[in-house]
Formats: sequence, structure tokens, C-alpha cells
Amino acid sequence: MSASLKGIRLAVIGGDDRELFLIPELEKLGAYIVGVGFEKAAPINGLNHASSLIEAVKQADVLLFPMYGTDERGVIKAKYANYPIVLDREVLQAISPHVPLIIGWARPALKSAAEMMGIRVIETAFLDEVAILNSIPSAEGAISMAMDSSVITIHGSQSFVLGLGRNGWTIARTLKGMGAQVTGVARKPADIARATEMGINALHFSDLEKEIGRADFIFNTVPQLILDKVLLEQVSKDAVIVDIASIPGGTDFEYAQLLGIKAMLAPGLPGIVAPKSAAKILAQVYPQLILRHLNTIMNTSIRLEVEVRRNEI
Repeated sequence: MSASLKGIRLAVIGGDDRELFLIPELEKLGAYIVGVGFEKAAPINGLNHASSLIEAVKQADVLLFPMYGTDERGVIKAKYANYPIVLDREVLQAISPHVPLIIGWARPALKSAAEMMGIRVIETAFLDEVAILNSIPSAEGAISMAMDSSVITIHGSQSFVLGLGRNGWTIARTLKGMGAQVTGVARKPADIARATEMGINALHFSDLEKEIGRADFIFNTVPQLILDKVLLEQVSKDAVIVDIASIPGGTDFEYAQLLGIKAMLAPGLPGIVAPKSAAKILAQVYPQLILRHLNTIMNTSIRLEVEVRRNEI
């Protein structure tokens, strides 16, 4: 159930197609929205354009950054921006006390700088209410990519899912529903037991080298190097690898190419394959996050300002 954002000023900074659907949803809840990085987009209901990132930051009670966040230089992903938008020290210093920075995934440098400056960073990619629902478009997108890159069907295939986390379980269950022979690869005994209970072939990572040669499709969800040179040499040349782990993924892509194996890195699939559905997920979660934050700063000037604005509207 969505809550009212009446009187609350949100800064939406950059992003991809998700934000085009997210902004009108937040505006419907009463939020005043100022945005940066939408110069190339068609007109968006409820969006007030800011001339710079600092201008937007200075107006906001809450900052909404993209799920992808920034690159290593602090450049914010902004598909529809005319110019690079950089989250640097000057911008961080312009953030008012008690204004939270909501972002999908924050790089270590950002978290370290924010901690020193007393800025609260909320990473939504790690929240179950976001990650579990996002696993649905991620699974559909990953499987679609695999199908497009192969000459065989998912049905009857040997499909390996590396990592049985929130994305891995959804991919494994979807593959099983499509008739694949699914092998779930995990380390935790509980995950291996659950895979067995679901009728999925359960495998420990320590046994992967002996078994991976059977795979027609490999879906990696682990954000560390798993498919290294040693493992890739055991992979069938006809296999397809779809790696949805965060950049740089868990595959040695250069070596896979050298071996002639199709391997694709596909992070951020929800915003690519189903931006409207992904935006609806965020529109369900963000209001609760925002209101919980305001409740924790009940006696601050920001909370008082929001209450005044609500009474004026």
C-alpha cells in the first residue's frame, strides 16, 4: 500500500528508462520532484528540471540516485542527460544534514566519503523487497538472452545456475518450469538442501569443475570471479553463458572469447527488459523508505519543514 508523499521534495538524479515511469508514480503520491539528467527525454509528468546537480541537491529532502549508481569516477548513469553528471566531494558537501542518499548500489569510495560527512546512504539493491521482486525481470531477461544466443531450446537443456541467492532461485525455478534439467550450484548446506527439495540437481562449488562440461546454458549470479580460465576450459564450446552479476561480473570474458564460448555480461536487466515493471517495484518501496526516514528525524528542521508544506498544499 502506497503512502502519501505530500510536502516532500525529491531529487531524482539520472537513471535509465525506469525513472521515466517512476517519476509520474511518485508525483501521484504528492511529491514535488526536481530532476537532473533528463534533457533528452520526452516530457515527464511531474518533473521540474534543475540546471545542475548541486541545484537539485540543495532543494531536496531526499535524493534518489539510479539503481546502477555511479562508475569508479563518480559519474552517475544518466541515459537521457546532455552532459556527464558527477557525484563528487563538492556535491556531497552541498547535501543538507539528515537528507538521505538512496541509491541502488554505492561504490566503496562513495560510502567512505558519505560516512566521513555524516550522510546516510541507503542501498536499495540489497533490500529483499527490491531484490526479490527485481529477480523476476532479471530471470526473464537472462533466459531470453540465452535463448536468442543458442540453437537449442531451454526445454530439455542442461542449465546451470551459479549462486542460489535471490536472483539464482528465481532463475532456477523459471528454468525448471520451462522443462530444463536444472543444476543449482551453491556453497551453503541449506541452499543445497533446498535445491534438492525443489527437484533441482544440487551441486557444491567445489564439484563444479567436474560437472560444468555438461552445461548447455550457464547463468552466473555471483559477483566475483567464478568462471575463470580453469573452469572455462571445461565448458562446452557450444554452451552459452549469461552473467547477471554486477560489473565486472564473475566470468573471464576475454578468455571465454578466446575459447570461442558465447559469454555475455548483463547487469541491470530489470531496467532494460522491463523498465515499467521495475519502476512499479521502486514506486512501492521508495515511499515507505522515505517515510521511515522522516519518522527517524521527527524533531529536525527537515521534518518540520515537510509538515509546514503539507499544511500549505
